[in-house]
Amino acid sequence: MLIRIRYTLLLLFFLMFLTPLNSIAQSINDKIVRVAVIGGMVYADLWREIAKRFEKESGYDVKVVVSGERPELKEAMELGNVDLLTMHSGDITTDLVADGHGINMRPWTRNDLVIWGPSSDPAGIRGMKNGAAALAKIASTQAAWIDFQGIGPREMAHNLWRRAGIKPAGDWVLKDDLGGGRDFLQQVADRNAYIITGRMPVYVGKWKANDKMTILVDQDPTMRRPYIVMETNPVRHPNVNHQGAKALADFLLSEEIQTFLAQYDGVVKDGRPLFYPVWPYGELENHDHLTKN
Repeated sequence: MLIRIRYTLLLLFFLMFLTPLNSIAQSINDKIVRVAVIGGMVYADLWREIAKRFEKESGYDVKVVVSGERPELKEAMELGNVDLLTMHSGDITTDLVADGHGINMRPWTRNDLVIWGPSSDPAGIRGMKNGAAALAKIASTQAAWIDFQGIGPREMAHNLWRRAGIKPAGDWVLKDDLGGGRDFLQQVADRNAYIITGRMPVYVGKWKANDKMTILVDQDPTMRRPYIVMETNPVRHPNVNHQGAKALADFLLSEEIQTFLAQYDGVVKDGRPLFYPVWPYGELENHDHLTKN
């Protein structure tokens, strides 16, 4: 009995000292917002600009725990290693919410996809701003088309072909056997083919520019893909900084950041946004007052 009493007193003694230490650690972590950010926002330098503004106004520190492809970001949230996640919307993001890992999923920006093709433009689509109509011309001329299997471009191509009323089939539809990497456009040029993908990887230097390939269809508003932001569910992952994550998520939807997106052309400096605002700010992206510094 005496041994049990001594053990209980000893346990209480340790708890008295451990609890304050845990509280201190928690208060330190509460000033850091850990994020998982899709790679494009990092190499376009957008995320650094936004984080700098948020840190200045909020007093939080933003720490990028993981940046890269969507499966990496998904895993980070599932493990509770991040407080906030932002990437393209899709099945992965929906599953994170359905499985209880993410909450408050909201679209906050968009990027645009374009149609690249040979500079010689055998299908004659140069300057078109309607992606579905451009694909219809490619099909009618049976110019080489790469069925690119990147998640976003694949979904976009499916939607455009559906709108065009065409099911692409035949020798002119090429299998995606591209190896990726810096010479991505050269690989497409070697096939003298058209392809849907982003413009940003070339503009910010992820892919090497190629004089045999050019953007032929651009500025189709229907060819924009939304990015979402979501907070890690504090019920499922009680150690996350939910308050900080929500503050950052709200900041992304604020008028300040949405207006900033309409102006931000990054290192490209061509006067066009690398990322677009969402409604209602997206309706203002061409207004003069948003482009004046």
